[in-house]
Amino acid sequence: MQKEKLMDRARDELFSHINRCGVLQASGEDQKVWMDETIDYLAERYPDLGDLELDHLHSVGMRFCAPALEHGSSSTAKLRDGVTAA
Repeated sequence: MQKEKLMDRARDELFSHINRCGVLQASGEDQKVWMDETIDYLAERYPDLGDLELDHLHSVGMRFCAPALEHGSSSTAKLRDGVTAA
């Protein structure tokens, strides 16, 4: 199988694991530990992927776990002069 297709399959499997395992709600440190272990697992499942590809999967996975916008009242959008947006 082509390396590009292997990367696509490994990436899709990683995203599937992220969504199923509840890691999105974990702390940043727990996410990192989980991601390290999951990348090790993917390295065993896809032995033809090299360190560069696995590092890329780790990076993509960590970005996927980080919300673009923080959730909760402490991160409410602010307008000028400290007025809170509705």
